[in-house]
Amino acid sequence: MVSGLLTGMFVGSLLMINQQGNLKVEPALIQFQNLQDQVQLRVVDNLGVDFTSKATFKSSDSKTISVSSTGEVKPLQSGNTSIIATFGNLNAISTVNSQIDTSKVPTFEKDIQPILTRFGCNSGPCHGKQRGQNGFQLSLLAFDDDFDFGAIVTEARGRRIFPSSPESSILLMKATGAVPHGGGKKLDPESTAYKQLLSWIKVGTPRTPKSEPKIIALEITPANLILPPKTKVQVRAIAKFEDGNSKDVTHLSAFQSSESVLTSVDSKGLIETGSLPGEVAIMARYMEKFAICYVTMPLTGAKKSKLPSRISSDHFIDTLLSNKFEKLGLSPSEPANDSVLVRRMYLDIIGRLPTPEETRAWLNETSPDKVRNLAVQLVNRPEYAEFWANKWADLLRPNPYHVGIKAVFVLHTWLRDAFRKNLPYDQFSREIITAEGSTFRDGASVFIRDKRTPEEITTVVSRLFLGVRLECAKCHHHPFEVYGQEDFYQFAAFFARIGRKGVGISAPISGSEEMFFLSKKGTVKHPRTNEEMKPAPLKGKPMEFGEDEDPRSALAKWITSKDNNLFAKAGANRIWGDLMGRGLVDPVDDLRATNPPTNPELLDALAEEFRKSEFDMKKFIVTIVTSNAYRLSSVPNEKNLMDTRNHSRHYRNRPRAEVLLDMVCDVTGVKDSFPAMPQDSRAMEMWTFRSASEFLDSFGRPDPNQDPPCERLPDSTVVQALHLMNGKGVQAKILSDNGRAAQLAASPVSLESAVEELYLRCYSRMPTKQEMEKVLTLASDQKLNKRQALENVLWALINSPEFVLVD
Repeated sequence: MVSGLLTGMFVGSLLMINQQGNLKVEPALIQFQNLQDQVQLRVVDNLGVDFTSKATFKSSDSKTISVSSTGEVKPLQSGNTSIIATFGNLNAISTVNSQIDTSKVPTFEKDIQPILTRFGCNSGPCHGKQRGQNGFQLSLLAFDDDFDFGAIVTEARGRRIFPSSPESSILLMKATGAVPHGGGKKLDPESTAYKQLLSWIKVGTPRTPKSEPKIIALEITPANLILPPKTKVQVRAIAKFEDGNSKDVTHLSAFQSSESVLTSVDSKGLIETGSLPGEVAIMARYMEKFAICYVTMPLTGAKKSKLPSRISSDHFIDTLLSNKFEKLGLSPSEPANDSVLVRRMYLDIIGRLPTPEETRAWLNETSPDKVRNLAVQLVNRPEYAEFWANKWADLLRPNPYHVGIKAVFVLHTWLRDAFRKNLPYDQFSREIITAEGSTFRDGASVFIRDKRTPEEITTVVSRLFLGVRLECAKCHHHPFEVYGQEDFYQFAAFFARIGRKGVGISAPISGSEEMFFLSKKGTVKHPRTNEEMKPAPLKGKPMEFGEDEDPRSALAKWITSKDNNLFAKAGANRIWGDLMGRGLVDPVDDLRATNPPTNPELLDALAEEFRKSEFDMKKFIVTIVTSNAYRLSSVPNEKNLMDTRNHSRHYRNRPRAEVLLDMVCDVTGVKDSFPAMPQDSRAMEMWTFRSASEFLDSFGRPDPNQDPPCERLPDSTVVQALHLMNGKGVQAKILSDNGRAAQLAASPVSLESAVEELYLRCYSRMPTKQEMEKVLTLASDQKLNKRQALENVLWALINSPEFVLVD
């Protein structure tokens, strides 16, 4: 309905233009003061439909200004004129007032640095990399003006600038491809950027005066768009300065799409939607500022479908998701059947399969609250603590040979105990942030034994508990965020006074105890200015602390405060991602304006619900699981087939390596054994990634040498498929004389009943009539005895997608 309305608006606006002539140009008035200025035009109607890419442009006085076929306007001299934009039989006019001030000259910080950034000269793959490129290094994304000025003007005896013949400067000749350049041709000699660089060299490469008004914000217009497929829209980037003036910087801005498959944007800010529905953030970056344009593309197909657009429920999750479905023209999938749901809940909440007895009890349950009752029961089972501690082990557990084997065991014990006690998430976080004591007694202290410097601790704490990847701001201004180096090192200063006593790291064998306490001394200095940094929360005011006050306590209080939206959002999004197959923000620890949530209103509501529950993780899990959205089938319909972000259906995922190994052990009836673990331990209970296991390595457990936080890749591989089909360990379990198949074969139950037992264990459902007939036919045709038939069935069930995926 929404998509049909939008298409109708688009066609209707075309008719209205032809009938009423309401075409207009933005901006309607252009004022130039500098020959290097440039303005991007937009041609729209009064409904905001964009015709820039379809219009033609003509200057009334080509000696005063020039205008390109895409609407880029440049001044040539002083004078008053106009630009005529034409679409079909219609014209629209923009007035131009060009009063060139010849006393104004380009300066380095204000005019040259943006050019170097816009054309990628100081990007990571080019001269902005750590050691530069071909002997020429610039600071990444122009974060260090002094360094860059020296590199261009004075380094190597000033060989990159040739003042007596500016056109012969290596800086220009390389950029234009006049001499060999590894980065290829970047500038055209007729471009505004080239002329700006040339003019700057001619006037003596001046620096920007301190009194020059500084940029305070960047705006992108329009900032919100709802577009049909295959539509082009031009956006403009406008810089706002502290003196109240503004400037069109579209030609100097770098544009990027968060989902280029859905919607692309070119270097000039022209957006083009694809054929798939969804939402995209288009980022414009100029100097250290950035702005976002949010683009929504509703579904335009399946117009005649009568599928509902809402989930039938008044649960706040279902309501807010349904609002998004209506906006995008999506339809939710049907609810999953009870067999799929019970298997999903067991694997998502406690990381193990239900037994046949548990499945039968669930399928026979008639209570309307059966989902809530089961969810509450599961979060209070012992396996819950093992499963969720295993998830956090990926984020905190270091290499035992780096910090000591006993220290890692103590950390793992602390994690399991925290989830057994249902430690509130805010208290759990505070204990990690303010960790102290002995690595042989206090598990959280192992975190700071592994992360030895304030800078290392900062990157992990900000990522885990704020969802901010602050490490990008360690060396330069964050390219996609508001945080700079000062923010990073002020945050790091909270960890400057961690005192240590005992034997430190002596890898590869670090077996000794280490103690941590509050030291009276400790500082963090800015790496460029050497200034001693005072502790400050992100974008907060610096704080002072006495000798007996631990700065980390103040930081932990600020991070876990109910007023800190980042903390609640990051925690809620992480748990949502674990249960729903994908975070509202993905990756779950990368919350930023340029990586927006697929449903901002829902993320806000989840964060508020998490706060209201006093950060009780069990209650929050039950809240999500009892929504109808959690119960949706993974089977798509004609209106959500392409949806992979908005949760209009359940997203299947592969269980963790430890969970899958335990699943194989449970259905085969043969337990595995692990080094440094008690007999009959489950894989989920392992306290170190160092325990040898081909199965776990094949299915993506973290490399023990990898620094936490570790990310597990969800991709399936050929190695995984071959291991399940032919791996000696899996085959031995299926064929074991003590295994499930052998026991069922020796029991008096019929082959049909034994097959039903295997299906219940593997899939939490009974076999279909066709499946049972196939099994019996194969057993008869191949003259298999009962055990052989059951072993074949069990092998086939384990090697099916229905087994290896959480549906």
